Amino acid sequence: MSAQDLGTPGKIIAVHISYESRAAERGRRPATPSYFLKPASSLGASGDPVQRPGGTELLAFEGEIALIIGRQARQISPEDAWSHVHAVTAANDWGLYDLRSADKGSNLRNKGRDGYTTLGPELIPAAEVNPLKLRVRTWKNGHLVQDGATGSMIFPLTQLIADLSQHLTLHPGDVILTGTPAGASVAEPGDTIAVEVDAAGGLSSGRLISPVTEGTEPFDPALGALPSVDDTQREEAWGSRRAAGLPPKPAPGVDPDLYEVLEQVPVAALSQEMRKRGYHNVTIDGVRPTRPGQKLIGTARTLRFVPHREDLFASHGGGFNAQKQVFDSVHPGEVIVIEARGERGSGTLGDILALRAQLRGAAGVVTDGGVRDYATVAEIGLPVFSQGPHPAVLGRKHVPWDFDLTVACGGATVQPGDIIVGDDDGAIVLPPSLAAEVAEAALVKEAEDAWIAEQVKAGHPVDGLFPMNSTWRSRYQAEQGRAGAEAPVIEGQGP
Repeated sequence: MSAQDLGTPGKIIAVHISYESRAAERGRRPATPSYFLKPASSLGASGDPVQRPGGTELLAFEGEIALIIGRQARQISPEDAWSHVHAVTAANDWGLYDLRSADKGSNLRNKGRDGYTTLGPELIPAAEVNPLKLRVRTWKNGHLVQDGATGSMIFPLTQLIADLSQHLTLHPGDVILTGTPAGASVAEPGDTIAVEVDAAGGLSSGRLISPVTEGTEPFDPALGALPSVDDTQREEAWGSRRAAGLPPKPAPGVDPDLYEVLEQVPVAALSQEMRKRGYHNVTIDGVRPTRPGQKLIGTARTLRFVPHREDLFASHGGGFNAQKQVFDSVHPGEVIVIEARGERGSGTLGDILALRAQLRGAAGVVTDGGVRDYATVAEIGLPVFSQGPHPAVLGRKHVPWDFDLTVACGGATVQPGDIIVGDDDGAIVLPPSLAAEVAEAALVKEAEDAWIAEQVKAGHPVDGLFPMNSTWRSRYQAEQGRAGAEAPVIEGQGP
């Protein structure tokens, strides 16, 4: 069966967020489904060009599974819902983020333009598939960018149909666009986007092909709203600040000048300066980054796991537990610090939570436990410091208990708001009251050590040079052009 034989639907209903992966990417997980309408004039077929209007920037694609209603449905149950579906096919729910703010939530300008609902090319008979075992994939210029399965949806397809039927009558030919998984992004003129839905037994919609073109028709400012974008819209359209080419947001609570200094000094130098001040237990021992070479700077957001106990896991381990609450509410620039008692025999986070934290703008995660999906977490790019990989899920060793309190991680006490710095040598905790002083001193020491290294390279022995005696220090100070080695001042903090 071909999607071109469908005719004109009475209505096209689209679902907002419906996949767990999309919820993690967006940073918000709906408690119930929500919907919007698209006009029938937005329909397009495989091969039809999709136009980005002239003067606009953010044409976004969303590969989806489309349901074609076959029998009238009103006040039906989820158990009966699938019998009202005639067919399944691929869809692309296009949207122009440049007009999203003008829509005030209606999505009419943004998603209702001609050709912005492409379907097809073939129909899969609904009676021949399991609604829990459908897959949708999207390719951008031949590269796979979306891969979602209905088994990982927040709201099953049958729930969406039944829920809609209690609000309005679904008629034969109506189309339901069921939401998109993670990976939806921006297409530009010259790109080609392909979407395919498949099921067991080799059933497939075929690839829905959409070449993207550039429009030339201008918007008339005398008639209505004009396109407008900002960095928030860019981040939403592309999927992340990184994908949009935007700089990371600075960590809250860390003075920008202090942040700049901390970027320049290694954890080893900070540790040395803390020891000079009598702090001997501020390194988070045993943790290493999943991706070497990453620097971690941010303020602590704390989470505590207690040892596993069956009754406590039953009461605190499921649902929206403490772990999910922290990853769901972490603020930009915060580092989630997890107390796992040094127990590496179970994962304390995995790829979904790492993605959630990244999309929330977290600076990173430090855990003295294990990490599940270790290689995937490393690929996500979020700085994560841990004891190493472990395949087990949370319930093997831990119960997520509470958060935003003083915790012990890797032998160090960490309080909310402490400054966390990490690199290939490990991670360290800096009390906010000492951070500027320690960072300045470490920067001065790094400059000295760099000068000493040059002298060693020149053939000088280290005796008297490392550390510098009075003779070498006088020479160093003379070469620096000052009477004494002065620390750089962080504005507002004092020398």
